Amino acid sequence: MSFELLAVFLASTIRLAIPLLFAATGELVSERAGVVNMSVEGMMLAGAFGGAVGAAMTGSPWLGLVFAVLTVLPIALLQSVLTNSLRANQIVTGIGINILVLGMTTLGYRALFGARSREVIPGFDAVPVPGLAQLPVLGPVFTQIWLVWLAFLVAAAVGWMLSRTGLGIVLRGIGDDPEAVAKSGAPVGALRHGAVLFTGVMSALGGAFLSIGDIHTFTEGMTNGAGYLAIVAVIFGNWSLWRTVLACLLFGAATALQFQLPALGIVVPNALLIMLPYLLAFLAVAGLVGRQTAPRALAQPFWK
Repeated sequence: MSFELLAVFLASTIRLAIPLLFAATGELVSERAGVVNMSVEGMMLAGAFGGAVGAAMTGSPWLGLVFAVLTVLPIALLQSVLTNSLRANQIVTGIGINILVLGMTTLGYRALFGARSREVIPGFDAVPVPGLAQLPVLGPVFTQIWLVWLAFLVAAAVGWMLSRTGLGIVLRGIGDDPEAVAKSGAPVGALRHGAVLFTGVMSALGGAFLSIGDIHTFTEGMTNGAGYLAIVAVIFGNWSLWRTVLACLLFGAATALQFQLPALGIVVPNALLIMLPYLLAFLAVAGLVGRQTAPRALAQPFWK
């Protein structure tokens, strides 16, 4: 591999990891608070759709980003009410929401853009980082849209919050023993609601990155399981922020290989390349069975 192809591969790895990083950062906070959001896939898809519609209607990707968040918040609220207020099964409700969102976005897409439309919508363009983008060979790595750097900043802030602040200690306590935290006077229910809504916002950003940050269009089911990969990244990262970031980069690299291997002249069946990130996720999680330390109250409803 030449230095030029290596630079392209690294830049693609980072770009393809960002949607996962946004969603996984939100999911990490939620799971630390004891709530599993299987609906991350649906939230990301709704964010991609809302961002595309907002950008197409207003001509502004900035307003598209706002539309993405506003589209996902009701879905996140529905997930939170079902799991935290009504104490429904977190896995079942999440999968049900994913199916609902897939149907709704497909219907909305065909109604607004046409069944076979690939309309180009306004989106964010890559901006070179002054000085770093001019580095030999590695310049492409530092030519990304601003959402890339936002994802890393938010991840760092969340890692600091979980490990260094009182709020982070309380959230982690809720994920391990919500009854004990409730006895201390902390609003367990409100914090779990907030954690799920935060996941919704982060998933919206991840979905919007796909539509208005990366390819500047929307396609049916365009997340292609990215939400599930984000959840796997949290598990693979053993509920640690920095390990979750590494897991997202690993899955991004596996996806980037779909385009890099043919450029290197390596003949691999296309179906294998497409399934590579998901196969890697399966093998990673299967290999870590019994070696992880999940929050003790994860997926367990809280009763006052």
